[in-house]
Amino acid sequence: MAETESCALHVPALEDISEVFKVGLQKNYAEVHVRIVDCPDLTQTPFCFPVKGICGKSRIADVGGVPYLVPTVRLDKIYNVNTVAKKINLPGAYMLGAGAASHRTLGINAEMIFSVQAESTTSPSVNGSYIASVNPADGNCLLEKYKDNHTDDEFGLLSNIYASEGKPGKVIEVIVKKRTGEDNFVSCMRNSLKTHYGDKAVGIGGTFVIEEGKAKLHVMPREFSACPLITDDDVDQWLKFYEMKAPLICQSVFVSHDPGFDLRLEHTHCFSHHGEGGHYHTDTTPDTVQYHGYFHPAEFLYRIDKPAVTHVVGRD
Repeated sequence: MAETESCALHVPALEDISEVFKVGLQKNYAEVHVRIVDCPDLTQTPFCFPVKGICGKSRIADVGGVPYLVPTVRLDKIYNVNTVAKKINLPGAYMLGAGAASHRTLGINAEMIFSVQAESTTSPSVNGSYIASVNPADGNCLLEKYKDNHTDDEFGLLSNIYASEGKPGKVIEVIVKKRTGEDNFVSCMRNSLKTHYGDKAVGIGGTFVIEEGKAKLHVMPREFSACPLITDDDVDQWLKFYEMKAPLICQSVFVSHDPGFDLRLEHTHCFSHHGEGGHYHTDTTPDTVQYHGYFHPAEFLYRIDKPAVTHVVGRD
């Protein structure tokens, strides 16, 4: 795996972040509740994670990047979560987030929804991740548990990962209802941090459930584009968009400010227990939508295999 860069992130107190979230979210939702709570047991439904919490030695890893997919794919860009865990100095880390599946493993292109505990010196990995692809039979979303068909821990091209020891602890609980503004849930929180903290980079990871309503998600086609994707419109024409129903469990990573690492500032993928999942864009039912999430700041940022040639296309 190529070069790894890192830096310490600005880590405000949970109470301070909560207040910043509250101020920003109140501009975008009719009902907002933000408080500090003990992280619920995430091994339970609907999360079903392999660990109980998202606390302990928290960090964010931005691996690869969109330039390895757009304008043309780099099929040689294959990564492994166990290697990433070592690169970020946290063997055995629990990782959640969003990325692309390994074409080498699947034989197709697909979305990866990360929920995996990396291997350690004393235990094997526990891969609870999902993959979302386009079903060739009907063009709908095909959501599968990764471990049902695969035994490796690979992914490809790009990912945005929040990693921790997976321990219980204090987290920020956010509940919002009825969207009144234009920002999606994640962008609203990220923008509130950007406004308040400026060029002090604050990184956040967590999980949230769209409990009511529907959402706009995309799934990448099974085959990579035969034509170079030059503009955002080209990318949108290539992607397959769907309206998916609640409940959707969403794995989210966002950073308020890029301190010079060519980051993807926010990235969220969702899975469900009813066969739908993919890359989250926004809700499509603002009057009835309800979000309920748990978030924690990251202490460090790691940038792994940053593309030498970059652009801003396809980062929505």
